[in-house]
Amino acid sequence: MKIAVVMPAYNAEKTLEKTYNDIPKDAVDDIILVDDCSMDKTVEIAKKLPIKIYVHKQNKGYGGNQKTCYDKALQRGADIIVLLHPDYQYDPKKIPEMVEPIKKGEADIVYGSRMLNSGGAKSGNMPWWKRFGNFWLTSYFNLMLGTKFTDIATGYIAYSKKVLESIPYHKNSDGFTFDEEAIIQCVSNGFRTREIAVPTKYEKDSSTTSFSDCVSYTLRLSYRVARYKLTGKT
Repeated sequence: MKIAVVMPAYNAEKTLEKTYNDIPKDAVDDIILVDDCSMDKTVEIAKKLPIKIYVHKQNKGYGGNQKTCYDKALQRGADIIVLLHPDYQYDPKKIPEMVEPIKKGEADIVYGSRMLNSGGAKSGNMPWWKRFGNFWLTSYFNLMLGTKFTDIATGYIAYSKKVLESIPYHKNSDGFTFDEEAIIQCVSNGFRTREIAVPTKYEKDSSTTSFSDCVSYTLRLSYRVARYKLTGKT
């Protein structure tokens, strides 16, 4: 099975090379970076690495970047696609564990949970308000969708090819709610999900969203879950 790692990049010059260096090269067949009009040296650094690079001509947002990532990975023949942020918040060395359940036919999607890690997200310096927001949103998701997730807001995800070929991810938001909208689509299609523990790495060079952005994100996502529950539409 061909395994591709996709990295949606925006101003990741400080962490991109470190992220790349920790990717287990013997476990990956293709590494793809999509730059969303970074204003730093992300592309310049990426060109020095043996990876495939695509650059947006205009900023498309976090979700819009992922759409390009998955399009390119599928076009290049990937059977398993791993979403890995180049900001080093998620441990690249966990990729073999992320893809194993899919390779064994035990799951269709695997999510990396920061909450299952020893010490939880607090041990990785996730801000308290993010931990609280994540707990509330995950509980809300589980209540509304009948799921048992521990970390609904994770950005470390492995998809099987058939999942991305089945869900209408191009209809999802171009913003930060893209991942969770995809979760709703996967649940509604009955795909098998699995979570594995991953350590959290909130370092000084890692990107992070503000408190106000997180509040806005939580409200938008809560509305989408409620709409799906009432209408069946994401």
